[in-house]
Amino acid sequence: MSNLTRLSFSIEKNLFKKLEKIVKQKGYENRSEFIRDIIRDMVVAEEWDSNDEIIATITLVFDHHKKELGEKLTDVQHKFHDTVLASTHVHLTHDICAEMIMVHGSARVVNELANKLRQQKGVLHAGLTMSSTAQKLNES
Repeated sequence: MSNLTRLSFSIEKNLFKKLEKIVKQKGYENRSEFIRDIIRDMVVAEEWDSNDEIIATITLVFDHHKKELGEKLTDVQHKFHDTVLASTHVHLTHDICAEMIMVHGSARVVNELANKLRQQKGVLHAGLTMSSTAQKLNES
């Protein structure tokens, strides 16, 4: 027996046209898959809003020639040693590096870490990609 529930809902014609366009552009097989992904995204956003346990990736792009920046970034990560799971450093050009840091913890602590990293002089861009431990996504 399937654990799927069938729904019926009404939306304005202009929204339906936009829905169809997005589903096609994003390569979804059907509207149901698209709507499931939207709901999952909302569940993850709620986890972050509720300060639940989450996982995330912090991506930094920075000038590695900036005085002591590498040491400062490492020092910040060490202060959050129980949050940082893994870090990967790559060289984009002679001057510019990127670092991807996988983190796990409360949303508040992860945001605090991301903010401390992005505030370092020489960080050109910092992105925080939120995700979920999937505990709430799998709840019945």
